[in-house]
Amino acid sequence: MRKMGLGVAAFVLLVAAHPAMARNVSKQDVQVCKWGAGIASTAQQSKLSGKTLYSQRKELQAQTFSQPWMRKMALGITEQTYKSPSRLKPAAVKQTYYEGCIQHDLARK
Repeated sequence: MRKMGLGVAAFVLLVAAHPAMARNVSKQDVQVCKWGAGIASTAQQSKLSGKTLYSQRKELQAQTFSQPWMRKMALGITEQTYKSPSRLKPAAVKQTYYEGCIQHDLARK
């Protein structure tokens, strides 16, 4: 019973600390994470619908991006998504990517 109480206390502390940690991530970092999550979600949708990686890469190459780094990053995210054996729904991939990106930014600081 005591172990369960410690686990609950640790969880409460983690949840209470999360909003404080989220404030350390800049608005620009949040936007980049949202953008990357959208790319991952689109790639997962394409993968699940049977589109080939080649055709998805071709579409990204033709797409116009606002920043020079975005094309290369989008291609990398798409390739990693296709290489993953995951069959998760695109919304779950989007959420997972976003949370992982925010955690990465927090760990970097």
